[in-house]
Amino acid sequence: MKRRQLIRHLKANGCQFLREGGRHTIYYNPAIRKTSAIPRHNEIVDILVKKICQDLGIPEP
Repeated sequence: MKRRQLIRHLKANGCQFLREGGRHTIYYNPAIRKTSAIPRHNEIVDILVKKICQDLGIPEP
């Protein structure tokens, strides 16, 4: 999945940008107070997309 698509999906499900890390972007879900790191690659492997969504408590795209 493309990184841009994942970020759109996160924002559509109520997640917010928190901060930039060294090699990752950190997103936060205020509803359940959880964070997850999104790597700065153009393509993100589907297994990692699934884990990010699980960490943030949102449905998979």
